[in-house]
Amino acid sequence: MLVLHTLRCMGFTALSRLAETAGLPEADAESELIDLAVAGLVTRVPGEFGGWGLTEAGRAADAERISAELDAAGARAAVTQAFDGFLVLNPELLDLCTAWQLRPVDGVATMNDHTDAAYDARVLDRFVEFDQRADVVCTALSRAMPRFGRYRTRLTDALTRARSGELDYLTDGMASYHAVWFQLHEDLLVTLGIPRG
Repeated sequence: MLVLHTLRCMGFTALSRLAETAGLPEADAESELIDLAVAGLVTRVPGEFGGWGLTEAGRAADAERISAELDAAGARAAVTQAFDGFLVLNPELLDLCTAWQLRPVDGVATMNDHTDAAYDARVLDRFVEFDQRADVVCTALSRAMPRFGRYRTRLTDALTRARSGELDYLTDGMASYHAVWFQLHEDLLVTLGIPRG
């Protein structure tokens, strides 16, 4: 279920990225994907820009399994409450990402070329403060359902790397703070059976 659900939350992706996100060795993830493909739940597009994606049957199977997992854990109320906390934070994260990508120059929003170290430091400090509040949501989710714990690990890794100078780990790239947050959002919607609006 982990590979199927991770692929559902990520969308179409390469094996290496899927394995990294799921926290599995590539060989294990590939073996599971092959089994899922035989069952008609995933498909692979070959080639340089190819990758793995869910079929409609895979989406339906994942929704059914995740709903059953949520009910078996008796965690619907706790996940719903954590999702409410997530929704409070989500617009702030989007604003932070915009602030990282654009900065005001003479009152005009300009692409942030990251040459203003003081500006970047202020925005990065705001990410750190945001992350402390996001930890409350992540902790509640991982207590309700341990599989959510991986998001806390990935968010921490992205922020740590950004703070050490790897600036792409805030908003750019598939392992960025923003990308992990987006996948958590997708996971919460799928888990609670809420269509993306």
